[in-house]
Amino acid sequence: MADQEIPALLRVLNGERLDPPPIWIMRQAGRYLPEYRELRTRAKNFLDFCYSPALATEAVMQPLRRFPLDAAILFSDILVVPDALGQKVWFVEGEGPRLEPLIGQETWSFGDSEKAIQRLAPVYEAVERIRAAIPKDIALIGFAGAPWTVATYMLQGRGGDKDDARMEVYRRPEDVDALLDVLVETTAQHLAAQVRAGADCLQIFESWAEGLPPLIFQRVIVGPTRKLFARVRELGVTVPIIGFPRGAGSGIGAYAHETGVNALGVDTQTSAMEVIEAAPEGMALQGNLDPLTLIVGGAALEKAARDVLNDFRFVPHIFNLGHGITPQATPENVERLVKIVKGQV
Repeated sequence: MADQEIPALLRVLNGERLDPPPIWIMRQAGRYLPEYRELRTRAKNFLDFCYSPALATEAVMQPLRRFPLDAAILFSDILVVPDALGQKVWFVEGEGPRLEPLIGQETWSFGDSEKAIQRLAPVYEAVERIRAAIPKDIALIGFAGAPWTVATYMLQGRGGDKDDARMEVYRRPEDVDALLDVLVETTAQHLAAQVRAGADCLQIFESWAEGLPPLIFQRVIVGPTRKLFARVRELGVTVPIIGFPRGAGSGIGAYAHETGVNALGVDTQTSAMEVIEAAPEGMALQGNLDPLTLIVGGAALEKAARDVLNDFRFVPHIFNLGHGITPQATPENVERLVKIVKGQV
């Protein structure tokens, strides 16, 4: 296949430096788009929305119709995995996800991974539909939450402060390790199924990597992620995998070198210089514009975007945000950003 036929995102993930870099935006299908807000009303709750292949496909297509982005990402949620494992999951409007917390339960029990993957069949149908709907030069990204991030929700029953989940590592270390092992296996099967359905690459969201002592970071982040990547490869998956350890801080080097990731998502708080020094030479780096600039717009957005382009100019780079786009961002500012990145203004 000629280079121009390979999606730009995949070329960079394979170590090529492109100018301009490819761009996609975390949570690019979502609440900042008025058409998404209308679409969301067609499902009675958020999980039903995620399990509707037709609605999920339409959500993915909406930003692609507006902006010349270089990738589509599956519309789903990291908490479909605990839902499929039999834990009660629901979403409170304006507050976020809620689960029946494991903390306080004497024993923790889950459904098996095989049944969980059967439950997630609508997600894989959505991947198939999206792949059929998008041009071949746009990469399709599948994703899942990393074991520790998903475990924090399962333990606490909510997001926010993670102190309760962290204390459980000290109180019930063997039970937490067993939970992480269940999540490694189920998540690996989940990712492999997405690739079989048509995903070109994968991203692992480690949204809650911050605030961990180094030994705990190794125990709940690096170790389980390394197991996850090894298991995904055992299942025959060869596509590139991006790891996004938000808030990893000084642990980002260990994450980049020890987990097996092919590329590294960079959060807003981490400088390009830090991550370029910490990551293996030639590793593709993704990020790391502050999402708030897409609310402010104007000269602030322009400067911040050009700073990111300049900071990563000598390495394989995928332009993205340092975290997900916010509902307050405007489509006009996203349009402006894409033009800046592509050198059209």
